[in-house]
Amino acid sequence: MQAFELLLPLAVILLLSKSLGLGAHKCGMPAVIGMLVAGILVGLLRYVPWPYLQEAFFGAEAEYTIGVMSKIGVVLIMFSTGLGTDLKKLRSTGFASVVITVLGVLVPMGLGALVAFLFFPGAGILSVLFYGAILTATSVSVTVVVLKELGKLNTRAGTAIVAAAVIDDVLGIVILSVLTGFSSGGEQTGWDWFHPNAVLVSVKIVLFFVLAIAAGVGLRKLFDLMERRAPHNRRVPILSLGACFLYAYAAEKLFGVADITGAYLAGILLGGTLSETPYVESKVDTMGYLFFSPIFFASIGMDLDFGGITPAFLAFGCVYVIAALLGKLLGCGLGAKLCGFSGHESLRVGLGMMVRAEVVLICTERGVAAGLVDPALYPFVFCIILLSSVLTPILLKWSYRKEAKSA
Repeated sequence: MQAFELLLPLAVILLLSKSLGLGAHKCGMPAVIGMLVAGILVGLLRYVPWPYLQEAFFGAEAEYTIGVMSKIGVVLIMFSTGLGTDLKKLRSTGFASVVITVLGVLVPMGLGALVAFLFFPGAGILSVLFYGAILTATSVSVTVVVLKELGKLNTRAGTAIVAAAVIDDVLGIVILSVLTGFSSGGEQTGWDWFHPNAVLVSVKIVLFFVLAIAAGVGLRKLFDLMERRAPHNRRVPILSLGACFLYAYAAEKLFGVADITGAYLAGILLGGTLSETPYVESKVDTMGYLFFSPIFFASIGMDLDFGGITPAFLAFGCVYVIAALLGKLLGCGLGAKLCGFSGHESLRVGLGMMVRAEVVLICTERGVAAGLVDPALYPFVFCIILLSSVLTPILLKWSYRKEAKSA
């Protein structure tokens, strides 16, 4: 296969992803849904009896190239997410957002793990917990748009949702890092946490965060100096991207922590208080969402395997989807209620935190890569994204119906 022939699958993936992503956005859903559908459509080409098409899209070279580009895509997504995480809100949101987030993580994780344990009693504890950890992810972009349209973004519930989402991202990544670190520390099929490498794995995880944060402090000072000398210079986003890749590499290679954790942490350390953060974030988003990120989402759609869905797994998947939706609704809603929110406000907080998008896909991909999650889960994760993105705007607007009528 000649190198130029790889341009055909890339062209088809980009054209379909952008077209269907725009269509999904027009329908009020995340663009990621359209990109996943694009991947599913490209995956259907494997059933076309044309040898050239099979080699161009599904040959060894094509799969390797698409795999490498999708890996860069997921690293860029997490780096951009880290850049957009405003740690100042962690100091200004107060106790309520912390309680909402903690319950909004523990309840869906507990429900997901319980469902996995009941359907797969022979699975190890890491596998069961990873099924639960996938459900901790949230994405409030759809919620923010709806609250802006209703003029309710700056209300008590709206502020709590946005603030809790920041803490949710941090907690979710920490949980993912710990589980990924233990999965790389040695095979574990039972329920014994204390396998021979447990202490070493724990030390490596802690050491990674300590060294990464210490190095990040030095990087921030260096970037501050560069910004003062040459504001809006292209060297800042270029060097930021280099730091992102270095963090991602070191996390996985040296410490056994997920590469996406390294990318996310690099984004947090280089973002937030740097005056150039919006400039760097815009450049990273342009590069990521222009090329690499659509390939990542489309590659997941291409790899969807409906053949692995047995009747038993179908039953598990349906219950798992329900657990995903109810977990955030009940956990975050309960947290809001415990902090003195009214019943209507607590319902709105739970609904607002229910949406999932790209991060839940990334967590699933990590679980599949670690051998802890069945690839047949992908279609159900797709259902979680679709249902939460459709139901949340409808139910949020319904929760404000009385106020709208009064106005």
